[in-house]
Amino acid sequence: MRVLATCLIAFGLFGGTAALAAGGGTEKDPASSASAPANAAAPASPAEARVQSELQELRELLLAQGKQFQEQNEQLKEQLREQQQKVQSLEAQFSVNRGGPSAALIATAPAAMAIGPAAGLPANAPSGGAEPQKADEAPTAIHIKGITLTPGGYMAAESAWRQRALSADVNTPFNSIPLPGSSQSHVSEFNASGRQSRIAMLAEGKLDRVKIGGYYEADFLSAGTTSNGNESNSYTFRQRQFWAQAAFNSGWTFTGGQMWSLVTETKKGVDNRTEAPPMVIDSQYNVGFSWARQYGFRVARNFNNKVWLAFAVENPQTTFAAHNQSANFLLGTTGNGGGLLNATTNYSFNAAPDLIFKAAFEPGWGHFEVFGLVSTFRDRVFPNAPSAAGAFNNTKAGGGVGANARVSFLNKRLDVGLHFLGGSGIGRYGTVGLPDATVHPNGTLALVRSYQSLGTIEWHAPKFDVYANVGGEYAARTAHPTSETTAVGYGSPLFNNSGCWTETAPGSSGFAPGSLANCAGDTRNVIEGTLGFWYRFYKGPKGTVQWGPQYSYITRNTWSGVGSVANPSGQPSGSESMVLTSFRYVLP
Repeated sequence: MRVLATCLIAFGLFGGTAALAAGGGTEKDPASSASAPANAAAPASPAEARVQSELQELRELLLAQGKQFQEQNEQLKEQLREQQQKVQSLEAQFSVNRGGPSAALIATAPAAMAIGPAAGLPANAPSGGAEPQKADEAPTAIHIKGITLTPGGYMAAESAWRQRALSADVNTPFNSIPLPGSSQSHVSEFNASGRQSRIAMLAEGKLDRVKIGGYYEADFLSAGTTSNGNESNSYTFRQRQFWAQAAFNSGWTFTGGQMWSLVTETKKGVDNRTEAPPMVIDSQYNVGFSWARQYGFRVARNFNNKVWLAFAVENPQTTFAAHNQSANFLLGTTGNGGGLLNATTNYSFNAAPDLIFKAAFEPGWGHFEVFGLVSTFRDRVFPNAPSAAGAFNNTKAGGGVGANARVSFLNKRLDVGLHFLGGSGIGRYGTVGLPDATVHPNGTLALVRSYQSLGTIEWHAPKFDVYANVGGEYAARTAHPTSETTAVGYGSPLFNNSGCWTETAPGSSGFAPGSLANCAGDTRNVIEGTLGFWYRFYKGPKGTVQWGPQYSYITRNTWSGVGSVANPSGQPSGSESMVLTSFRYVLP
């Protein structure tokens, strides 16, 4: 700009002088000029005076314009610097949220590409329609070494009141609903904590043909040997999910680690992190919900976001229940501390992983799934017990089939869901935790036939979510008589239930309820109805603040057995009413 202004001034001066010499006034006589004295001041004619005046005005004008151009040049440079800073800030935000190009690319772009007055745009024009980020706001994700880290989770304050005591926090052990003779059935309980507060982190990195990354999620719903509710209320941190993933542009996805089982319903295809548990506060969810969180390696294929096929290999485990069995079989043992398993709980000796197949469909008016589960069970049989002579391994295959359906109505304000899983040896995939297997008198395993079903209705409004659930789980009689009065297995009508209505005295410590005598009490079914809602005080870029109550009524029915004079049917049942509340701040 300075060069341009200088050229214009020089051109003006030269042009004015040339015009004066060429004419425009009276041409001088050379002879007269030569004869005049050198220092004589010739009187200026009126025409010359006018030309000199115009020339002076032109000089002043050109000097003023040059100064103005110089000032505008400095202003334009400053505006360009401001616009480049805005573009870098906006690009950084855009890159965080959508994985766009780096801010360094914009910073090194030529000035001709800058956004601002030079391009005919206002100085505060946003890039790509994105709202500029305020200086005091942090991005929703963190970029480090080409990886996007997105934190998640929520902070929770929750309470649980139960009509009949279960000695439980916000998770309900449904298969422990007290029977009439239990002392707990005569006292209520209230517990409150923040243990369901959740911490999560999603890591993603984008390559040319694949997105790689993983997900971590944890809460505090576990207890160590020093955990108590007396003063510090300190509970241990536990792993919920921890998996790695590679998702290819071709539609193939490979996922491995601890995750929700492929049995669990999802909202979008078979994608991780779109699982659809009931909207309840209870961390054990709702009776009839089929799920597990365990090791899995999953391979999935997406066909145009309409059809998904998936196959998973998952960690097995056997849940077991039996009465009157003899010591003629071996299913597993307690965990080995040296092997980093829990020394206070049982682990089965698993023969093979569980295999799960699933197909999901989204025709445009709902989400539908069908799936199959194959499990392998094994024990070691001792036919000559107490001698180990002739011992052998016995293996049985079990499994089941299931389906999930979810349909939305009224512009997705109303969601209706139906869920079902049935088969043999599938009890542990239900939220109640009914047994997978029992035993025959000869020591070989007998798989328990089970059914799980759940119906859900959810109403979504800008401030409210209202939900209602009804679910049930069933375990069939699986018992074999050894005589007219004795049987082995699960749910036999020969089992003694005569003492299920009779309360017994507690132990001397004051923390040892009396155990029911003569009460097999094998669960036939558990049914739960739940009603609740969530109200959001705020939901926006700062996160979500919400509160909600939940009411549930549960019945636990047992298989009939040998009764008493007062209760000849020998079929006790228990019931539970409970109210849970939750106040949460959810990260954006």
